[in-house]
Amino acid sequence: MSDSAEDTVRRLLSTWIDPWLELDWIQSGCLQQCDVKGTEVELEIHLPYPCATLVGDLVRAVQDLLEEHGLSSRVHIQSRISRSRVRSGLAGMETVRNIIAVASGKGGVGKSTTALEMAYALQREGARVGILDADIYGPSLPLLTGIPAGTRPGMHGDKEMLPFVQHGLQLMSLGWLTDEQTPVIWRGPMATGALIQMLSQTHWQDLDYLLIDMPPGTGDIALTLAQKIPVSGAVVVSTPQDLARIDAVRAIEMFRKVDIPVLGVVENMSVHICSQCGHHESIFGEGAADQLARDYQVGILERLPLDGRIRAAADKGMSPVQQAKSMADILGLYRNLAVRMAVALARQEQLSEQRIPNLVMN
Repeated sequence: MSDSAEDTVRRLLSTWIDPWLELDWIQSGCLQQCDVKGTEVELEIHLPYPCATLVGDLVRAVQDLLEEHGLSSRVHIQSRISRSRVRSGLAGMETVRNIIAVASGKGGVGKSTTALEMAYALQREGARVGILDADIYGPSLPLLTGIPAGTRPGMHGDKEMLPFVQHGLQLMSLGWLTDEQTPVIWRGPMATGALIQMLSQTHWQDLDYLLIDMPPGTGDIALTLAQKIPVSGAVVVSTPQDLARIDAVRAIEMFRKVDIPVLGVVENMSVHICSQCGHHESIFGEGAADQLARDYQVGILERLPLDGRIRAAADKGMSPVQQAKSMADILGLYRNLAVRMAVALARQEQLSEQRIPNLVMN
């Protein structure tokens, strides 16, 4: 192996920017191994985000770059999802690497649908994913997944419940522990205790990400969950109206007060797509997500349309994953949302490491 040849390869790689990380693989530490023999190069790359459907394009881009300089290459890419740091005073979960809160300042913005489809998209990219429906008073997961409310989960031993598994996704909701027709009439402490018990007594199995579909608003349940659960980061779902933006501001402020990084904002129902002609119209206005991004220095993870296909699939308990051919465009949007969220979390961990001071002993 020639040192100068390897230096050349590393120099070339430092000029190529990963389109998702927005960093090169040298600076971001993704290059794990670089073997050069003559004009043949073999690379081992570990990416900090799930990338199953992206690998082909990434490999071709790097191979084309090296080929322009007379080098043939074999590029091996795999994702390595790291465990996030746990806030001081909280214990991490042994079988869950990262907990992501999906929240909104108000109800009716499509938070639950967005959370579930983001979970499916992460799973489709190769991550191990679970989702906990934390909306005590109006659990949505039974309807959205097609698993009837009141269906009882199995048991693992005497103290743990087995999550339902659908398309590889691990699921748990209070809707499967109560009767569909019986309202939950609990005060805050009872509801919060039930949720923490659901989280800790579900037998989650080796998850890269556990998404928590938070109850709407910033009341006692949401605040207590944010304080007592080792959440790695939060995603805030809003719609384009100013009213929804004002409520989303409250959610962002809540997470900031409990030292949970906001990974980004999702603008749901951004545009209406006519089912007859395909015309796009911003019927709920526009600009709210951009204002949030400017005011709080958070990224816009994705703008999702108001599309009748999403509503119809949700009412039938079907994910766009099950209708991949007819909803390929929607799947692409959820894929982008999921990967950008994972990248934002990885970048947040990198920033946390950079903020740790060096201790010098004299």
